[in-house]
Amino acid sequence: MEVHKPFIFRNGVLLVSIEIDVKGVSKSYGKTKVLRDIHLQIQRGQIYGLIGPSGSGKTTLVKLIVGIDTAEKGSVEVFGIKMSNLDLLKDIGYMAQSDALYLELTGYENLAFFASLYPMKKTEMKKRIAYAAELVKLTGELKKKVSAYSGGMKRRLSLAIALVHDPKILILDEPTVGIDPELRLSIWNELMHLKNEHQKTILITTHVMDEAEKCDIVAMVRNGALIKNGSPDDLKAAYGANQLEEVFLQAGREQS
Repeated sequence: MEVHKPFIFRNGVLLVSIEIDVKGVSKSYGKTKVLRDIHLQIQRGQIYGLIGPSGSGKTTLVKLIVGIDTAEKGSVEVFGIKMSNLDLLKDIGYMAQSDALYLELTGYENLAFFASLYPMKKTEMKKRIAYAAELVKLTGELKKKVSAYSGGMKRRLSLAIALVHDPKILILDEPTVGIDPELRLSIWNELMHLKNEHQKTILITTHVMDEAEKCDIVAMVRNGALIKNGSPDDLKAAYGANQLEEVFLQAGREQS
């Protein structure tokens, strides 16, 4: 399927390519309003961070963008096409907050299985598995069954699976939970490389403020509403704050 991306031009010059476009999305579960009229756009080559406490609606929003769930109001478009759309899944790498792994298979077998779901030759598959495993420092553990992995190792394998098919968009829900600081830094260095050298678009949820500082754009989510968004520097300047945590607290008080 040919993908048509929405572009923004000015005076005939291409300014940005919008790859994820969330338009007035609301979502409820029963009587509980989980998301309230969310609008956001994510440009190609951006690292876009969703920050907020547990239960704020970040994971629900991510599921709507991936196409796992549907909005009761509004719409989500990826590459200009309304989600959910199965043809787009080959271009999206998704790491869920909960690990979805086959415990009785080895790490390598898990990677090979998920890689086989996408169109690639065997030689390419082996290269992609080797790359993804090295990125998360699991190369020496691939022969072990996943049932023997620690929680941190399972998170690392989940991230490798999200990367193994070389997607255009990475959607990562709390990817560094349970991972030691040294590996967390290594993963962020690679995310920056994917953004800068390969123009990957990365959406990441986190409640760790020093990770949010690394994002190009940060959207602050609280009680299902997007209360502020912008670059970390712009947000801090607007609130006269030294840290994003101060911005989040001030913006939250304004909303109350």
